[in-house]
Amino acid sequence: MAEPMVLLGAALTGFWLFFPAYLANPSAVLSGHGTPVDFGRSMGGKRILGDGKTWWGLIGGTLSGGFIGVIQMLIGGPTGLPTFGTTLFAMMIPFVLAFGSLFGDMLGSFIKRRLDVERGAKAPILDQYDFVIGAFIVGLIFIPGFMIDTYLAGTAIAGLVMLLVVTPPLHRAVNIVGYKTGQKDVPW
Repeated sequence: MAEPMVLLGAALTGFWLFFPAYLANPSAVLSGHGTPVDFGRSMGGKRILGDGKTWWGLIGGTLSGGFIGVIQMLIGGPTGLPTFGTTLFAMMIPFVLAFGSLFGDMLGSFIKRRLDVERGAKAPILDQYDFVIGAFIVGLIFIPGFMIDTYLAGTAIAGLVMLLVVTPPLHRAVNIVGYKTGQKDVPW
């Protein structure tokens, strides 16, 4: 059995290093106006994604999440906080996480459209975890070593558990702020 402090450290590391994925979605909302990613197309009489998923949002969210990761790298070394590494390849990790987060959000929208769930309507569990699942899918494809070492191997699984526990209330809080500031039409 692992020491509690080791598990806590793994949990906090997993949470800290997931910030690029967490930041991508609200950043996409702030920058996401313009042409929809699906270009307004439908599939089977239903929109593929909807007007809420735009190219500007995808680009802005990916860049914002990636840049927060670069900032984490810059402050990580001197402060002792966990970091993605020090190589040029390590600088790609936060961008992959951010893009994966938005990919998951788009995948969630695709599923919601197939289930006739209107844009903005609640879809419990899917709404809270779609971006986490997307970040993991894309991460396991493009940065498998990082994902396994940070979230799936040994005591690092505590990082995954932390994300599963913290994500729903964090997601709710961010959406309430977005609603109160007029960035979102609904508080969920």
